[in-house]
Amino acid sequence: MAHINRQRAMRLMQAARLDALLLLTPESFSYATGATAGVATMWRRSGAVAAIVPADETLECAAVVTDLFEAAFRASSTISDIRVHPIWVETGSISGLTGAGLTDEELMRTAWEKQGRTRGFARPETFDATTGFRLAADLLSARRLAGGRIGVELDSLSVTDFQLLAAALPEAELVDASNLVQRLKMIKSPQEIGFLQTAVELAEAGIEALHDAIVVGRSRDDLAAAWKAGVVADVARRGVETLTGTWEYISVGENPWTKGGVVAPGALIKVDVGCLIAGYTSDTGRTFIVGEPSRLQARLFDALRQGFEAGLALLRPGKQLRDVHRAASDAIGRAGFPDYTRGHFGHGLGASLGSEEWPFISAKAEIAIEPGMVLAFETPWYVDGVGGMIIENQYLITATGQTPMNRLPTGLVVV
Repeated sequence: MAHINRQRAMRLMQAARLDALLLLTPESFSYATGATAGVATMWRRSGAVAAIVPADETLECAAVVTDLFEAAFRASSTISDIRVHPIWVETGSISGLTGAGLTDEELMRTAWEKQGRTRGFARPETFDATTGFRLAADLLSARRLAGGRIGVELDSLSVTDFQLLAAALPEAELVDASNLVQRLKMIKSPQEIGFLQTAVELAEAGIEALHDAIVVGRSRDDLAAAWKAGVVADVARRGVETLTGTWEYISVGENPWTKGGVVAPGALIKVDVGCLIAGYTSDTGRTFIVGEPSRLQARLFDALRQGFEAGLALLRPGKQLRDVHRAASDAIGRAGFPDYTRGHFGHGLGASLGSEEWPFISAKAEIAIEPGMVLAFETPWYVDGVGGMIIENQYLITATGQTPMNRLPTGLVVV
């Protein structure tokens, strides 16, 4: 299922005076088409796939796909107007040809002829970006848009690929639509919200398993394994079939950056973890302490708590993200640490390259909070000699405020 909202896309494109979006990254391709981009995008080079979203809603969306994934695309996407080009993987289909009395050689030759192969056909080393861009240009031409203002995510396009794209669309004005696409993805579809909800529930099942595994003498890696085992067990219990990955930043002891560390009395255990459902990642942070915290540990964590509560009070529609950043920073300053500084106190969540997606809750973020956003809000602190501490929840922004997607308490947990 595609997650793109055509009405919202139309409004954003009209405001930017764009005639169409040409989406070339694998994440944006899947977002607009509902289909996987395929293996040819593994090198992060453009031209293997493309999704075309016209500003005019009466014009159909279209796509460029690779031959290996054509059948999967047709089964996954509602887009019917596609252009197909070959990649390096040899394929063929003898469906409907068996029993015709053909020799093996004739069978395969007939299968290739059905694919439309011409004499001298040869597969590329990986894929031919020039061909992919030419097919995208053909689709734009069919919609009389090849000479229009075309929005492209230039922040993900190499100089080389941009030159190839420009050569394929010599009459078009290629406009940077990176931020427009980010704003489009900022508001989640119900299915995207469901992915993120499932992801955070699995991550918290792992955190509960980690909590139960905290015993003096156990290593950081032991706790990380316990977290992963807890996730896997919950996946099996619930019959989840869409887990596509996990990640963790767990630290034990005074050094918040090392992969080492052993559970000992007084040790802080910082747990920053996420699960991916259909490529959509959750992000949750919790802090444990083995025994009662020291005076310094308690003060630092309480400052984070005050910052978290102050920022959370402004995490609602109509406020700007910079308002949340300022409130959190000011509260930590009032708690006794005015020189505490952090570039952002959280971020959007979705299906991006990492666990953090635009927009960021930063001092410069003049982004109005809107219903339908899913944000990870966090107040972390990493002090070598003390340990790592973090409070982090993910929130669904609603019409009246925000709803936590987590269920575990955010306080410092004494073990």
